[in-house]
Amino acid sequence: MLREGQATAIQRADYQAPAWWIDTVDLTFDLDPAKTRVLNKMRIRRNADVPAQALRLDGDELNLARVMVNGAGTSFKMDGSQLVLENLPEGNEPVELEIFTTCTPDKNTKLMGLYVSEGTFFTQCESEGFRRITYFLDRPDVMAMYTVTLRANKDAFPVLLSNGNLVDSGDLEDGRHFAKWVDPHKKPSYLFALVAGKLVAREQKIKSRAGKDHLLQVFVRPGDLEKTEHAMNSLMHSVAWDEARFGLSLDLDRFMIVATSDFNMGAMENKGLNIFNTKYVLASQSTATDVDFANVESVVGHEYFHNWTGNRITCRDWFQLSLKEGLTVFRDQEFSMDMAGTPSARAVKRIEDVRVLRTVQFPEDAGPMAHPVRPDSYIEINNFYTVTIYEKGAEVVRMQHNLVGREGFAKGMKLYFARHDGQAVTCDDFVQAMADANPASPLAQHLEQFKRWYSQAGTPTVKAVAQYDAAAQTYTLTLSQSCAATAGQVEKQPFVIPVEMGLLGQDGSALPLQLQGDSASTLSKTLVLTQAEQTWVFSNVAQSPVPSLLRGFSAPVVLQYDFNDAELLTQLAHDSDSFNRWEAGQRLAVRYALQAIQSDAPVAANVLPAAFVHALRDVLRHPTLDAAYKDLVLALPSEAYMAEQLDVVDPQRIHAVRESMRLQLAQSLQADWAWALETYGDTGAYRPDPVSSGKRALAGSALLMLCLAAQVSGDTVWHGKAYQRFKDAGNMTDRFNALSALVHSGAELAKPALERFHTLFKNEPLVIDKWFALQAGTCDRGGNVLPAVKQLMKHPDFSLKNPNRARSLIFSYCSANPGAFHRADAAGYVFWSERVLELDAINPQVASRLARGMDRWSKLAQPYRTAAREAIARVAAKPDLSNDVREIVTRALGND
Repeated sequence: MLREGQATAIQRADYQAPAWWIDTVDLTFDLDPAKTRVLNKMRIRRNADVPAQALRLDGDELNLARVMVNGAGTSFKMDGSQLVLENLPEGNEPVELEIFTTCTPDKNTKLMGLYVSEGTFFTQCESEGFRRITYFLDRPDVMAMYTVTLRANKDAFPVLLSNGNLVDSGDLEDGRHFAKWVDPHKKPSYLFALVAGKLVAREQKIKSRAGKDHLLQVFVRPGDLEKTEHAMNSLMHSVAWDEARFGLSLDLDRFMIVATSDFNMGAMENKGLNIFNTKYVLASQSTATDVDFANVESVVGHEYFHNWTGNRITCRDWFQLSLKEGLTVFRDQEFSMDMAGTPSARAVKRIEDVRVLRTVQFPEDAGPMAHPVRPDSYIEINNFYTVTIYEKGAEVVRMQHNLVGREGFAKGMKLYFARHDGQAVTCDDFVQAMADANPASPLAQHLEQFKRWYSQAGTPTVKAVAQYDAAAQTYTLTLSQSCAATAGQVEKQPFVIPVEMGLLGQDGSALPLQLQGDSASTLSKTLVLTQAEQTWVFSNVAQSPVPSLLRGFSAPVVLQYDFNDAELLTQLAHDSDSFNRWEAGQRLAVRYALQAIQSDAPVAANVLPAAFVHALRDVLRHPTLDAAYKDLVLALPSEAYMAEQLDVVDPQRIHAVRESMRLQLAQSLQADWAWALETYGDTGAYRPDPVSSGKRALAGSALLMLCLAAQVSGDTVWHGKAYQRFKDAGNMTDRFNALSALVHSGAELAKPALERFHTLFKNEPLVIDKWFALQAGTCDRGGNVLPAVKQLMKHPDFSLKNPNRARSLIFSYCSANPGAFHRADAAGYVFWSERVLELDAINPQVASRLARGMDRWSKLAQPYRTAAREAIARVAAKPDLSNDVREIVTRALGND
């Protein structure tokens, strides 16, 4: 329950169109860090479709100096943070409204609205930051044409940027200058952006397929320019891919990216002026890992693709957030898979995406913050930028893609833009366009039922039961579905669930699939489960098969089927579907882990049976599998994923079991790891392509395993080899993999290696973030991690005000290191509560994300459960909490 005086929930059902429209916005900024002046001239008009009402404009931490209507002063009143104008002219004629305000960007630690970072002005307006710049109808369905004039001291702020096209610039008196920008496209206020500071740019001119010239620019601070080549290449690839795949061309004369180290998010798709966290722009061989290079490509693609799916067509209201985010995540996933090139590399990308979904989103679906892809209510919209909105939303789009096919999906996208370009619309509008463009598809046939994916929270469970009749040579498969109750949704109606499947022979060969009554057969088929239970019968099945179900993870569900070990080992060795081949190994590892976790006996040294270890050896030594794929198959499920399979969670028991499994693989496959390091350890001249990256990843895993085995045996030769590899590495991936191997194995050489690493990269903030994260995320050895984290908070390079730095140290410990965080003495929980409160006073968005780390506290065994609840209650008891954090902890306690 909310305490008296707190913000109340906003309901999707209460949506009403605005009483006023804003057609044009003319903004003039006199930029000064201590006091920026903002003159806002708007042309507004009444919405004739709703009853006449006063104009209520949103504002936050603004100093109001003047309000004028049609050139004359006017009366107004303040209602909380809103500016209310009740005496505006009647009728439908446009009204000229002028508002003059000031704000203090250098004191804006929330990093929302207009703020200063290291002497440069930036903005972040999504979702409700524009109201911190000027009074406005700060909602996504109010779309206007913007003209922006920026004025500032030329020496201090030589670069002045805003959305759209630069139409004028020049010098002013007193050492100042100006730039005037006009955006040719209507946009909501959340897509507004400005940047002003000392920046340099990498530029690239391109020509579209239509023959139009465009200028691409990536702006960074002086000294970082050499790290922008990959970002520029990624942007060019994104532009070309969107034209080729969906026929969507760049619609601006120029497209700009600007990087800042102080940013709450990964990046922001402001129309034509994307503002990025430096983490997703800066990359060089010496400072960025292969993962960093891949993330830069993915995020650059994501934000560019928003230019159409999010900007040209935007959300009617924030409940429709997945309209743009789920769709655009799907698009950036497809982009990354297409850029990967080979089928194996595509499979690796798909597996990586599913791992995120299952380790983060599935727990969210089962926790106190469970919500549908299209939520029904929220208190603070910033709390709903979640993996459900993004990653599960992308899976809902992917299911539509699977149900209508690749060509059908392209047709649906074309119809979607033909209907809604330039509009603010809903999730229903998108799926309706997909169905209308493909009237014969299963999506169109089950349209209303499919929409339940947008309205029902929770992860469905699909149970499969099979029966083979040897005499009739038939195989009968029965699928049933269910979904657990979530807050506010006790009963769930059946979903539309595409289940792609195949059958394997006992030798692993693919068996033909022929549904009873059909004349044709295939090797893979998509069954569409729409009822609580359905049965399919396959004919001419010559032998008892091994089912390969939910291929490619064709729906975001939990699959229950009583596989025996032999069936899973067959899949692990032979399944032609790369996802299910990987999944078979994961199922076996989880099965053995849970047996050990739930046992009353001490954790054994050999948790894994010999047959499974032998199967993993075969994968590692396989002559044709890609290194990246091998690395995924050999990686054990995370402690967090194991915890989600249990009703009661003892974090230390899980940690001990997984560590035992890891040490067993390290020792049992020691010769194989040495072979892998020798085989894949030298990739030649550095390239961040999928094949080379996969080899480095597998070599890094092999080195870690060799160092772990060495630590147990007492033979530290491999520690010395790892330290030498650390010193000699020609790229950050190899260097950091070697450093990680030393740190995670507890080698004595870890300390000098960490010191050397800091000395080498003390002037590279993103690299030092890795340095902090590695130490906070190491395995808990004797309870020493928390004291080390506390000590690192005192390090001269640590700053709680910088989101990247706070995440690198505090989040790495509290949210990503369960073995060290969940302490029997509750010290980890006390630390978490102190940091949430400390961050909340500075930056509520970052604080609320840290608060999410305790979502699943109610599953904990004692004594952890009581101690965790007490820590959450301490946070909730603070009277002046932000809405961001209060919503999180209130819902968490409500799960008790």
